[in-house]
Amino acid sequence: MLMLGFAGFLGLLKIVLMALAAFGLFDAAFRREDAFRAANKQNKIFWLIILAIALVVSYLFSILSILPIAGLVGSIVYIVDVRPAVKQVSGGGGWRGRRGGSSSDGPYGPYNGGR
Repeated sequence: MLMLGFAGFLGLLKIVLMALAAFGLFDAAFRREDAFRAANKQNKIFWLIILAIALVVSYLFSILSILPIAGLVGSIVYIVDVRPAVKQVSGGGGWRGRRGGSSSDGPYGPYNGGR
C-alpha cells in the first residue's frame, strides 16, 4: 500500500515537471526573438531547445534520475529569471498581446514628465 502511494506521488511529480517545461516552452515560443537579445538572456532558439529537451527528458526518464532534475533546473531558470526579463523588455504582452496604453504609462496613468 505504501509503495502504491509513493508511485502515485512520483507520477504527480512527473506531471508537474512536464507541465513546467511545457509552460516554459509555449511561453518562449510566443515571445519575440529581439526581446531575448535586448534582455541579454541568450536567444530564443537556445531557450526553445533547453525547454524542449527538459520536456522530453521529464517524459522519458524516471523522476529519480538526474536528467529530469536538470530539466527542472532549466525550466525554473526560464520561468523565474528569463521570462520576467523578456516580458519587461517586450512590454508584457507575449501571446496575449498588449492591453493598450502607451509605453510612457506608469502604474497610475500616463507619465507627463512632471509638468
